[in-house]
Amino acid sequence: MTIMPEGQRDALEVLTSDHREVERLFAAYQGSTDAEQRRQLIDRVTIALVQHAVAEEEYLYPALRTAIPHGDQVADAELARQSAVEETLNSLDDLNPAHERFEALVRQLMDEVSAHIRSEEDTIFPQLATHLSAEQRMGLGLHLLSAKRTAPTHPHPEAPDKPPLNKLINPGVALVDRVRDWLSGRTR
Repeated sequence: MTIMPEGQRDALEVLTSDHREVERLFAAYQGSTDAEQRRQLIDRVTIALVQHAVAEEEYLYPALRTAIPHGDQVADAELARQSAVEETLNSLDDLNPAHERFEALVRQLMDEVSAHIRSEEDTIFPQLATHLSAEQRMGLGLHLLSAKRTAPTHPHPEAPDKPPLNKLINPGVALVDRVRDWLSGRTR
């Protein structure tokens, strides 16, 4: 049994935990009929997914490219899948739940996120567990957690999704997003 220093988590555990949180938020959304609560839940889903995607773009996919056979193709396919999710999130951003497109976009988002989760948990994570040591996964976990803390909170489909540009731009975009969230009351 490996004892982990406090605050240190395996990368696959970090990402799987993110997946469960988003699934929990989607379930809460489906169980709600209150428009304001549904908007708040989609805002929380958006924040969680954007932060998850940024962490994966900055650290998981570069590691994937070198760690597994055909890693470049797998990473590129996942980036394309995340790009579709980000476009859907961008369409939902600030859209009123009463809008005729809102519900269809949420269903589309749920389908896209479900495909992302299945791809990672069924295919990618087992490969990473095989090809990365426990120490490498722990180091990757620290990077992912750090990236999530400083990631933007709104979708930015036009932003770069590969290092080094994404690592340079994301902190500034995140600051603007957090000011925007504070001014709008989104995260209260």
